[in-house]
Amino acid sequence: MTQDELKRAVAQAAIAYVVENEIVGVGTGSTANFFIDELAKMKHKIKAAVASSEATAQRLRDHGITVLDLNEVTSMPVYIDGADEITPQGAMIKGGGAALTREKIVASVADKFVCIADGSKLVDQLGKFPLPVEVIPMSHAVVTRKLNALGGEARLRLKDGKPLLTDNGNMILDVHGLQIADPVALEATINNIVGVVTVGLFAQQGANVCLLGTAEGVKTLQF
Repeated sequence: MTQDELKRAVAQAAIAYVVENEIVGVGTGSTANFFIDELAKMKHKIKAAVASSEATAQRLRDHGITVLDLNEVTSMPVYIDGADEITPQGAMIKGGGAALTREKIVASVADKFVCIADGSKLVDQLGKFPLPVEVIPMSHAVVTRKLNALGGEARLRLKDGKPLLTDNGNMILDVHGLQIADPVALEATINNIVGVVTVGLFAQQGANVCLLGTAEGVKTLQF
């Protein structure tokens, strides 16, 4: 199976976790896009969706799905999103699509986080994928120095030769070369750096379930 076929398979499997007549949280990225396309087939069975990015909100609206602002929502049964890496314990690196802060906020409101990913995303230790850190623009130089002191190499993410800006108007530093033995501790350490909005480690609140696309079919990992 191709990577896209694996992503489509886990997106289809994730529909089973959508609670009818309720609100569903929806992530950002290529795998989440496959899920949105599947969700559209049952849009009459849900109340609405909360999006973790402007791009996701637009794709949902294009399918005729009502999108609510998170401030209008007090609870939701499930948040469904992809990951750049995930461990057998459910800790994740996210943020390759530059939506890590909104993803973490929306996920915090949901009762359950269902990660959908192809098998290549499952790793024994996080860190091969560069760790995204969203930062206030005026702080990117000082935060870079502090991240480098942790043993990585922080690089400002660019788009068309200019610093990429998130939906929140911030910049992203991608930290290369980290071997993350204790993701919970590192998440706390980086989040405590002044100027950091949030780090793309989802370990203090990781996934509850991972639907992993493999050549043998979709495997379900419970955490």
